[in-house]
Amino acid sequence: MKIVPLQMISSRTQLLKISALSVVFCASVVGGNVSLRYLPVSFNQAVGATTPFFTALFAFLITLKKEAWVTYAALVPVVAGVVIASGGEPSFNLFGFIMCISATAARAFKSVLQGILLTSEGEKLNSMNLMLYMSPIAVLVLLPATLSMEAGVLDAIILLSRKHKSMWFLLFVNSSMAYSANLTNFLVTKHTSALTLQVLGNAKGAVAVVISIIIFRNPVTAVGIGGYSLTVMGVVLYGEAKRRFK
Repeated sequence: MKIVPLQMISSRTQLLKISALSVVFCASVVGGNVSLRYLPVSFNQAVGATTPFFTALFAFLITLKKEAWVTYAALVPVVAGVVIASGGEPSFNLFGFIMCISATAARAFKSVLQGILLTSEGEKLNSMNLMLYMSPIAVLVLLPATLSMEAGVLDAIILLSRKHKSMWFLLFVNSSMAYSANLTNFLVTKHTSALTLQVLGNAKGAVAVVISIIIFRNPVTAVGIGGYSLTVMGVVLYGEAKRRFK
């Protein structure tokens, strides 16, 4: 539609980075979905709140980008809150926790990698072009994974579409929202940083925790509530540290 100029992939290295981004993105989504089979949404979101910690770690290891020490200090309560919440979680499951923390680390690595592709002088792509090249690779990764992990999924889709006429419309709306979310994700990364993106995402996580407890009524202990509160406090401190120590 010529909303933005079409950019061509300039090198094999750039293609490898886009492919790696697609694979990591798929791993983060699949890992997060699998963890929801074993962990309540509230605890899943609390673990996801540690994404800024992993993002800061990967950003330093890959790009050698350093933040002010106060910014790193503000991440301590974010991680500590999840550790506390884990100890007070009555529905804790080790496998679910491993999948959740793996998905969290993958999400952080994805943020750093997409930041490189969106801002690096030699390989800079705009957000829509990155989505254009990343999406078909993600499909190629997810399709065989879906067919192997979810036997009978095609029959289930056909059955649901016959039973519910709005099935395809809902899938279209869901896909459109996912595209918009990822495009916005890229734009925020480009204009701020990968770390800021993940800390902003924690605000969503805090809301999801409260809503999930209300809807699913999963049990939460006083220790768990204390851990969640500490994580949210860390998010607020991080925002203040970023504002004062730019």
